Amino acid sequence: MLKAISVITFIIIATIILLLFFGYIKIEDAAVNHKPSINIDYPYDGSTVSKIVTISGVASDLDGDETLEKVQILINDEWKDAIGTTKWIYTWEIYKIKDGLYTIKVRSWDGIDYSNYDEIKLRVENPKTSESDAHRWAIFISASNFPKDNESKLGNGALNLAEEMASFFISQLGYSTKNIYILFDDGWLREDNGFGKPTISLQENKNRYDITYAGAKKEIVESTIDYVVEEASGFIDSEIFIWIAGHGYGNLNNTLTGGKILEKSEVFFWDDTISDKELGNLLTGLRSKKICVIIDACFSGGFADKTIFGFREFFLLKSKLPRPGRVIITATSKFRPGYTSITKGPLFSQLWFYGLTSGEADGYKRGILYRGRPTILRIFKDGRVSVEEAFYYASFVLRTDKALNDYRKMAPQINDQYPHKGFIRSIRGLVLGK
Repeated sequence: MLKAISVITFIIIATIILLLFFGYIKIEDAAVNHKPSINIDYPYDGSTVSKIVTISGVASDLDGDETLEKVQILINDEWKDAIGTTKWIYTWEIYKIKDGLYTIKVRSWDGIDYSNYDEIKLRVENPKTSESDAHRWAIFISASNFPKDNESKLGNGALNLAEEMASFFISQLGYSTKNIYILFDDGWLREDNGFGKPTISLQENKNRYDITYAGAKKEIVESTIDYVVEEASGFIDSEIFIWIAGHGYGNLNNTLTGGKILEKSEVFFWDDTISDKELGNLLTGLRSKKICVIIDACFSGGFADKTIFGFREFFLLKSKLPRPGRVIITATSKFRPGYTSITKGPLFSQLWFYGLTSGEADGYKRGILYRGRPTILRIFKDGRVSVEEAFYYASFVLRTDKALNDYRKMAPQINDQYPHKGFIRSIRGLVLGK
C-alpha cells in the first residue's frame, strides 16, 4: 500500500515538473513593493537662510507615482507633513529660531515603505537689526489660485502687481529689500499663469531684488505680521504698508448686500480666511504712526469699519483695525464685489498704484459720500501723491471712466486717521517713503 502511494506521489511530482518545464504552468512572482525615492532640490546644502525658507523637491516611486501618499520633513526632531507628493514644498518659519546649523531630512511614504532620507544642512542667521536708515516694511499677500475649479482662480495677476509695487517701493521709496515680503498662493509658481501644475517655488524663481517669498497660508501670514510688528515697533519713525488681495467671503447672488449686513468682512488665504477683527488683533501691538493697509477683495469694506458710501459699521462688528496714524483702504464696500485681471491684478489696486506712481492723483480730494474728485485749485497740488489722493483718484476713475462702467458699483471705502482721527486732523496725507 505504501509502495503504491509512493509511486503515485512520484508520478504527480514528475508531472508537475514536466508541465513547469514546458511552460504549461506559470508561477507568478510575489508582489514586491519598491521603496519610493525623494530628493531636496532647494535650497542647496550649506545655504544660509533667514526669516522664511521654502524647502522643495521631488519624489517618485517605481510602482507608480500615484502610490505616494505623503512627504514628511524632519526639523528639530519633529516630523511634519509637506504639501504635495511628486512635487512637494514646505515653508519653514525661522523668525524666532536660534542662529546655528540645522540638519533637514525628508522622506516619502507609499503606504507600505518609507524612502531613504535625503538631507541637507542649513545655517540660520536672522538679522539682528534692520537697516538704520530704512525703517520701512511692506507685506504683499494674495491667495489667488486655491479654488479647485479654474473658473474661480484669479491667475498670477496679483503676484505680478505685488512684484511691480515692491520694485517701486525699493527703487523709489527707499524700502530695504530685506523688509519686503511677498506671500502668494502656497509658495509655488504654476504653469499656464497659475492655472496649471506647480513648476518652481517662489524662492527659487529669479527676481530682480532679494525679496522674501513664501506661501499665503494663514500661519505664515500671521507669523510674518507678528515679526514685522515686533521689528517695526522698535523705531518711532517706522512705516508699514500691507496689501492683501484675493477672494472675499460673501454671497455674489445677493446683489443688494452680499449677505454681509450682520457679518464681518473676510478674505481668503490659501488654507483659511482672515476676518477684519482678526487682522485688527494682529496689528494691536503695532506702535508705528505711519501705516497704510489696503484690502482688495469682494465685500471688504468691514476692514475699514465702513459699510457703503462711507457709513460706519455697526459698533459690535467693528474691526478695531482703524486707529490714529493709520489709513485703511478697501477696494469695495462691505456689500459689493470686486474685480481683477488674471495677468495685471485687482482693478482697484491697479488704479491706485497708477495714480500714486504717475502723479495723476496729485490733488485729488474727498467728494460727496467719500467719492473722489479732482482739485479745482492748483494750490492743492504739491507734486507728491499721498495714499489718500491715490484712493480718491481710483474711486473717481471707477465712477467716471466709461470703459469701466461695469465696475462702477464697487464703492471703495477709506478710513483715514493719519496723522490723527477726525476730518480736520487727518487733512495731511500719508506720503509713503517720506
